[in-house]
Amino acid sequence: MIEGIESQLRLLELKCRRPVEHLLAGEYHSVFHGQGIEFEDVRPYQPGDDVRYMDWKITARTGEPHIKRYIEEREQFIYLLVDISASMLDKPAGKKRETMAELCSLITLSAVRNNDRVGLILFSDRIELLVPPSKGRQNALRIMDALLNYEPEGRQTAFSEVLAHFGHMARKESVAFVVSDFLAVDYLEELRSLAIRHDMNAINLLEPHRLRPDDSSLIRVEDAETHQSRYIDLKRIDPQEITYHDKLQEEMIESGVNLLEVAVGADCVSALAGFFRARMRRVADETGG
Repeated sequence: MIEGIESQLRLLELKCRRPVEHLLAGEYHSVFHGQGIEFEDVRPYQPGDDVRYMDWKITARTGEPHIKRYIEEREQFIYLLVDISASMLDKPAGKKRETMAELCSLITLSAVRNNDRVGLILFSDRIELLVPPSKGRQNALRIMDALLNYEPEGRQTAFSEVLAHFGHMARKESVAFVVSDFLAVDYLEELRSLAIRHDMNAINLLEPHRLRPDDSSLIRVEDAETHQSRYIDLKRIDPQEITYHDKLQEEMIESGVNLLEVAVGADCVSALAGFFRARMRRVADETGG
């Protein structure tokens, strides 16, 4: 059993490593800049240097002009807030969890490659598991193992507790990815509040039938969290239910949260790369760059 788990983890790492090294890491770096600059050292002035960075004390002491050198404070704190309620896990062939694990692993390995700290909070109707932000491959593997194999105690979804916990835990400005199917209602106010201070990103994993409104088959749907079931004719489904993610998109935009919607089983690399590029274009448009 342990060998099977380790093999699954190695396969996931191998699957994600190449696109991170050749595509995502650079775009990740471009999107998530450091939070400021920090002093590095002092060196003699050279023609063309910005005089605003002159170190007047050393200049006066040595009789030679010197300037201060600064470097970008690159290190970021990245948090993955991942919903592992029953609606996220109890799906045929585990496709929803597989997509979730791959997306989060791509983000994790991109962050590690950029020397950022990555933390994980798994939640259902409670905090299930907390991995504090840290660097390095071993921390990444611990996160990826939890994404693949952790078995939750709760079955329902409650955003309020995990968002409040993140708010207390992230004392400096951080980047957060909230990964869920967002089949709950208790998150907008908390997300809006957190987005004032932090870079908040939501990843919505879409159900296949919500992407095929023209299908005419009759399907039986069971709520994995409450075990209640009903039959749905996809041809006659309520348009409000079909387009629920359109409403979600409007709500996220109004709340200052970046939203990525991914279909279960989709190409996670392309989805994430497109998300990063869209963010870069939006910033360029806003700044006129």
